[in-house]
Amino acid sequence: MAFRTEGKFRVGLVQMACSTNPDDNLMKAEQKIREAADQGAQVICLPELFRSQYFCREEKAELFDLAEPIPGPSTEVMQRVAKEKGVSIIASLFEKRAQGLYHNTAVIIDADGSLLGKYRKMHIPDDPLFFEKFYFTPGDLGFVPWDVKFGRISTLVCWDQWYPEGARLASLQGANVLFYPTAIAWHPHEKAQYGAAQLDAWRTIQRAHAIANGVYVAAVNRIGFEGTPDRGLEFWGNSFIADPFGQVIAQASSDKEEILIAEVDPAHMDEVRRNWPFLRDRRIDAYKGLDQRWLS
Repeated sequence: MAFRTEGKFRVGLVQMACSTNPDDNLMKAEQKIREAADQGAQVICLPELFRSQYFCREEKAELFDLAEPIPGPSTEVMQRVAKEKGVSIIASLFEKRAQGLYHNTAVIIDADGSLLGKYRKMHIPDDPLFFEKFYFTPGDLGFVPWDVKFGRISTLVCWDQWYPEGARLASLQGANVLFYPTAIAWHPHEKAQYGAAQLDAWRTIQRAHAIANGVYVAAVNRIGFEGTPDRGLEFWGNSFIADPFGQVIAQASSDKEEILIAEVDPAHMDEVRRNWPFLRDRRIDAYKGLDQRWLS
């Protein structure tokens, strides 16, 4: 796969709250994409599972009804608005692949409205109020880049953001930007004691991906409280874009709907990688064992 050296382009992140009505969420997302495009964004990313509230807070078989095929209703809307506005879109969906087989999937749509492909979330969490293993089969498409009109990008999804292996593999295939559609939140009873540290760790690990790989990282989260007071989550927003030096060049709040826009400059990647030649100095002959679960 050849390395792409196109010029600068602008990415946009849509930080939004999600209601209990999937159709309303889809309409809102479409409107936010239009707003981002009008503000100059060329590659636009929505939060994880934006069509509904975060249903993985509980294990209920009837919630599988939220899933949809790909292509399907959401991709039809996204393809139409992508073509109309001339933008590329990353949209995170609950995919019904077959009867009884579901994935947490991000679709990649190019500026001509074509559905380029999809990425299925690889790392599936199972934590209190994040019961994703009940719903999602782990991804089977690998960590791959996509050549959209404006440049080469890659997307991973939420829990993937804690794993350096995925970021590395996507970067080694020439991605200029790693997008992370996200739904991450505080447990309200933990926020006072652990909230600041959790947010800092989340931001730090993703900035580290940018630094270690010399790429841009764009993480987009939702906002708002979802669920009951005793069984709910407070989504912490704080969507951001970091440059290849790990500097945060665009930052959202914790509680407001916002559109973040920042410029991606492959020439800046070149400069950073020349001065921090981590890719040059990797000891690829010495990493045997990274494909093992544990080394005793």
